[in-house]
Amino acid sequence: MDDLDNKLTTLLRHNGRHSISDLATQLGVSRATVRARMERLEKSGTILGYTVILKSDAIDLPVRGITMIEIEGHTTDRVIRSLSGFPEVSAIHTTNGRWDLVVELGTATLPDFDAVLRRIRLIQGVLNSETSLLLATPRTTRARL
Repeated sequence: MDDLDNKLTTLLRHNGRHSISDLATQLGVSRATVRARMERLEKSGTILGYTVILKSDAIDLPVRGITMIEIEGHTTDRVIRSLSGFPEVSAIHTTNGRWDLVVELGTATLPDFDAVLRRIRLIQGVLNSETSLLLATPRTTRARL
């Protein structure tokens, strides 16, 4: 990817519905150039697709954290299914090392956050957890409204 591709993907990250004309104007190139670049990036697999970001996904919740979870035996899939039902969970990652899962959480208040942690600890198969609150996010690729 060259500088133009990087600028194009940055614009698309912020608004995947930009028209090709708008993108061309912002990048200072022709519509044909933008169309060709997008097709090449899609064909190469650099751009996998375009998506909708819901307002509820983009609004920062004031209390956010990362919870590392240790799982008992072969219950990973069951724990992931349980966690997937929590509206406070924005992402679940499998990992290696001491922890089996890393879970991103967000709530409106500290008592709400505490309640989510209590519910997580009650999931059958969860042996241990450690949580860190996120204080600030100096950089993210997630959309901001």
